[in-house]
Amino acid sequence: MLRAETKTADRAASIMPAYTNTVLLLERLHRRLLEVIKDALDRAKVEDVNAVQALMLYNIGDQELTASELRARNYYTGSNSSYNVKKLVEGGFMRYSKSRIDRRCVRLSLGERGKEIHALVAQAYQKHAQTIEQLGGIEADDFSALNRSMSRLDRFWEDQIQYRL
Repeated sequence: MLRAETKTADRAASIMPAYTNTVLLLERLHRRLLEVIKDALDRAKVEDVNAVQALMLYNIGDQELTASELRARNYYTGSNSSYNVKKLVEGGFMRYSKSRIDRRCVRLSLGERGKEIHALVAQAYQKHAQTIEQLGGIEADDFSALNRSMSRLDRFWEDQIQYRL
């Protein structure tokens, strides 16, 4: 029994550097993505929406969601979604309407300005997709493996929370 525990501890010790590096890299990549989106906004001379809000608009797309669905689907990555929704509605980027079924429930969708931001982010992503293999050295198979691993990590973390592992 002691030997199995030692082997498990040794295995964990060998995984730890790669695991912590991955966590740091995920944080850095998210910040970098926001910088890339901010750059696209700056180039288009869009000053009345920030990168987090633009990412939110992109992820909503042509859907109509409640604020709680927006948070539950992880379309928002900040700490104050109600503030951003309010600002986006005020700026004409997002519109809201009361649900026909439950008048207390508000449905959110993109306004015309929000659709423009969605298209701007989509255009940046399309440009990246066209050049990432040649300039970044990342191929479709690399993304498949990466996505598979990140999905597993996501599920692992979700299980840690849900089942208190």
